Amino acid sequence: MGSSLDDALQQDSPAQEEGLTLATEHGMARVYEVDPLRDPRWQNLLQQHPDASIFHHVEWLRALHRTYGYEPVVFTASPPNSDLESGLLFCRIRSWVTGNRIVSLPFSDHCAPLGEPDEKFESLLRHLHAARAGQTWKYVELRPVSESFAEVAQGLGFEPAAKYFLHRVDLEPAVEEIFKRLNEDSVRRRIHHAERVGVVDVCGSSEVLLRDFYQLLVRTRARHNLPPQPYAWFRNLLDGMGSAADLRIAYMEQIPVAAVLILHFKDKSYYKYGCSDERFHHFGSIPFLLWRAILNAKSIGSKTFDLGRTAVDQHGLLKFKSHWATECELATYWKFPPGPSIGLLRGWKLSVVKRVCAYTPDRLLRIAGTLLYPHIG
Repeated sequence: MGSSLDDALQQDSPAQEEGLTLATEHGMARVYEVDPLRDPRWQNLLQQHPDASIFHHVEWLRALHRTYGYEPVVFTASPPNSDLESGLLFCRIRSWVTGNRIVSLPFSDHCAPLGEPDEKFESLLRHLHAARAGQTWKYVELRPVSESFAEVAQGLGFEPAAKYFLHRVDLEPAVEEIFKRLNEDSVRRRIHHAERVGVVDVCGSSEVLLRDFYQLLVRTRARHNLPPQPYAWFRNLLDGMGSAADLRIAYMEQIPVAAVLILHFKDKSYYKYGCSDERFHHFGSIPFLLWRAILNAKSIGSKTFDLGRTAVDQHGLLKFKSHWATECELATYWKFPPGPSIGLLRGWKLSVVKRVCAYTPDRLLRIAGTLLYPHIG
């Protein structure tokens, strides 16, 4: 058996303490490994760095670790006895089904490198190149937001793996102005209709609310012929995030009809999950819930409401988000070495999974999700 990347990085304790030295075209660069779940310097860097997002958050990483067994790791040029000035965050994913890989970051819309696309950043990527060579890691994947890293990534052999649009709602104007900017027919009228017919929302993190949310999630995923994420994933998120998680359920005469899960970090709020009962779509419950979530985000000081990623070929979802968002940018995922992705729910494998799930009862879909998701991050 060949040694893995973490074997190469953890050969002995002196190397861990003194840093790992790697010759590059720019000279000698030392690369250090940081455990973001244990090293308090990581949280300090997140509080200071303008590009830090909810996906860098320690509790997001802890939920990934607890639910799927992924191992978070940060590569940095900052020595152990100094503050972290920059860092590349990854998860090591080990799977006998889809292969071992290093992803920044699984189940995350984006994960910006915390640092500039300079010589230090290039040295970190070169280190990953060297450590991966001849080892068991199939590929390294980056999910930056800024296109400023494209030149460095391409220069080191990375190629685009996927493209997504990121939609954001500007929360700095007055509430009345934000509402006025929303599409009249697809959003504003539906919000008013939901209020008229008596749709109400309840926010919290109780087991009752989580069960209602998960029931709607399973129904929504089944509608799309996909397995749901494990129940434990959402329980771990809510337990870890605390007040940074905003689980909202819309009820019509005590029947759960729609739900959203919003996450908050610093001055941004993130719409991460949404689900609904299609029998009640005519009530306008999803627009109603999103608007309530936006109002809450603004009230706690958020300046931006992130509507998440959308694949460039998801035309229906792109149209829906365009009715809300005033801002949109393209995010490119980068992968090395080049070649087709081996993710289980990508490409032709997605079609196979959908065909199977179309004939699978909800109870078995839940089991399938629990078994499959650790392999598809």
